[in-house]
Amino acid sequence: MEEKNRTGIIILAALAVTALAIVGIQLTNKKDSKGMMGRGRGPAGTTVVTVRSQEAAVQTLKDYVLTNGEGESPCAVEVDPSVRGKVSSVNVMLGSHVNKGDIIAYVDPSEPGSNYAKSPVIAPISGSIVSTPSKVGAKVSTTTALTMIGDIENLQISASVPERYVAELKPGLKAQIGLEAYPGVIFNASVSRVSPVVDKTSRTKQVVLNFDKKDSRVNAGMFAKVKLFTSEYKGQLVVPKDSLVQDDDNSYLFVVNDNSTVTKRTVKLGKSVDTLIQVTDNLMAGERVVTEGMLSLSDGASVNDISNPKPVEEKANEPL
Repeated sequence: MEEKNRTGIIILAALAVTALAIVGIQLTNKKDSKGMMGRGRGPAGTTVVTVRSQEAAVQTLKDYVLTNGEGESPCAVEVDPSVRGKVSSVNVMLGSHVNKGDIIAYVDPSEPGSNYAKSPVIAPISGSIVSTPSKVGAKVSTTTALTMIGDIENLQISASVPERYVAELKPGLKAQIGLEAYPGVIFNASVSRVSPVVDKTSRTKQVVLNFDKKDSRVNAGMFAKVKLFTSEYKGQLVVPKDSLVQDDDNSYLFVVNDNSTVTKRTVKLGKSVDTLIQVTDNLMAGERVVTEGMLSLSDGASVNDISNPKPVEEKANEPL
């Protein structure tokens, strides 16, 4: 009896292993990834590979530099007291608007054993307070900047660009500005000024960008992420980089034909930006290039292009 039970258990285990193997094979056949998509059978038993494709089209690629910057006033003036002493009172705060001639603070020049009249600190220009004023009780001299007045109505972004990109910098370049305070919001700007020198310590060159439109959301001192567009590459067909297959020193694409087969094309490449690259030879506008499933292909292979299904032909109206 025990021998029979043991035999039955072995048979059941063998059947379970066989069932798992069959399920595993079925799941493997259904695998669908970028490089290898599903296979099927076509007429006369031919293998049909499921692929995705994209139409080749002329497109302008815009190269760019990513850097950081800071919002600042286009013109700012430091305010220095006319005497040395202690700050006795402050009439403004960060962001306050002042007119030329306004008294923004008083400095007491008195010392032990002497008593002098308080000296007013006068605003030399009209504008807004763009740096935190000195605190009451702080010691200042005639060379101490008590605060700074600037124009916050026309803020700009100052950014540093690495030396290797210096040859491409010039006024008029377009940029997109992102501010941490407003995630997902893009502020358009243009380069208005390029520094004539490279900072020998940081090996960068400073550029100044003006916003295309005034926006009250932009404040002086804000941290900015700058996407500065430097070069444009025009007049060439563009395809995704992932559609390319490398073979030794050559690059090639699979082009989908009208009869649902593919042709392997060796191509010449041009400039690339991010996920796109130019094709400069052996490809025509409007041809469809395989972008997924190409690792399962060979020249002349039959394909099922699921990204470009053929239209169903309409039946002709039969006469009554």
